Amino acid sequence: MGVVTTFDPVAEHERTRAALEGAVGRLVDLADGIEAWEVPSGVPVWSVGDVGAHLAAVYLAYRSAVTGDGGVDWDGLLAGREGATFGERIAAVNALSIGLIAGEERKRLGAILAERSAAFLRDSAGLAPDTPVPAPWYGPGRTVPLAAATGLMLSETLVHGLDIARGARRPWTISPAEASLVIGQAMVTMMPLALDAERAKDERIAFDLVLKGGPRLAVDVRDGAATVTRDAGPRAYDCRIVASPTAFLLVSFGRLPIWKAIALGRMRAGGPRPWLATRLSRLITAP
Repeated sequence: MGVVTTFDPVAEHERTRAALEGAVGRLVDLADGIEAWEVPSGVPVWSVGDVGAHLAAVYLAYRSAVTGDGGVDWDGLLAGREGATFGERIAAVNALSIGLIAGEERKRLGAILAERSAAFLRDSAGLAPDTPVPAPWYGPGRTVPLAAATGLMLSETLVHGLDIARGARRPWTISPAEASLVIGQAMVTMMPLALDAERAKDERIAFDLVLKGGPRLAVDVRDGAATVTRDAGPRAYDCRIVASPTAFLLVSFGRLPIWKAIALGRMRAGGPRPWLATRLSRLITAP
């Protein structure tokens, strides 16, 4: 467990782009086989069609952010929420997203998802992984690296593909390689943003997050803020979490209970204070 790995950010970003294209292909195949879009999905409050509409909105948002074409009026959509927390802003955007495609238009969701994801990949091709991408839905003036934006689109596709498949009673898989790309490309950026600052204000915990066959992250929570470092050198930690990448992804997004991941042998905790492992998911939560 003491081995420190390194990675090529350009090569990994290209793998993430390829994984996104492949996952969207599977998603479109799934969508094209759905006849009843209003059945419940894997998200308790959303139908299968709601999830598809949300994904289509995500693809449009990131494509517009990459091109800067003004395709989305974020000032208008988020008016009056300038002081909102990260979670409140995401909840507001999510609630708006499901109404952007409704009625008969949802029968075209497969084609819409294919068109919008292809546009993102086309318009972001050749850009460096660290190219800043505007992400006003995360906060005023907020940007994320293109690598994180691509990883986030992959995570949305994988996790919401699972939600749609569960509602449609169809198979859906998330490979360890795909989950590793999401964790390495997106979570390094997103975990600090998703920290619950109020809950974390008195915390001082260092987590060693080891993903089997994937990246290794040092997660430091200190006095209401978090930093995440990939491939950190040897140091002392309070708690080590060893997990399969897919299990960690699903636990992080609330699709797999942590107790079940542990019972299945897909996640375990160690280090001087292993009992702190469950606190990570309470401090850094998916909206």
